[in-house]
Amino acid sequence: MTSTSPLPRTRRRRAAREAVLGVDTHRDAYVAAVLSPVGAAIGTDELPATVAGYRELLEWAWGLGTVRQAGVEGTGSFGAALSRYLLAQGVDVFDVNRMDRTDRRRRGKTDPLDAQNAARAVLSGRARARAKSGDGPVQIARLYKLTKGSAVKARTQARATGTVKRRCCMPPASP
Repeated sequence: MTSTSPLPRTRRRRAAREAVLGVDTHRDAYVAAVLSPVGAAIGTDELPATVAGYRELLEWAWGLGTVRQAGVEGTGSFGAALSRYLLAQGVDVFDVNRMDRTDRRRRGKTDPLDAQNAARAVLSGRARARAKSGDGPVQIARLYKLTKGSAVKARTQARATGTVKRRCCMPPASP
């Protein structure tokens, strides 16, 4: 009888679970949801809208899976800084529009549901618009226009103030 030695067990590394991040943005806090590639909710959380909150959000999401894509509502307003942070960390960020009003009435409106819908928009391909990175020629032109407008406004105010001062402080005309 021949004995065969069992093959050594090889430990298979479990592949990192892919995930998609969705974020519903507000002025003071963000509600985030992480979904699996098939759309199952893995987790939701609410985090502060600060730089420390951005880091915490991404670390939380990476703890639930490998995040390569994110759908963010309001990448031009409340979500602009978060979008730039995620882009700097190598996450593809897509601008997500709000759900249709009839759809919102039918399904209900909650922040976690909005965050999940943002992630689902990325998964389904509805969200195609990439978030702006905040650098490049368009951003430079925007900053130039903003600076010029501010300078023109300051000059106009200075002229108006100077005219009022001269009129107020002039001695009365002699008869």
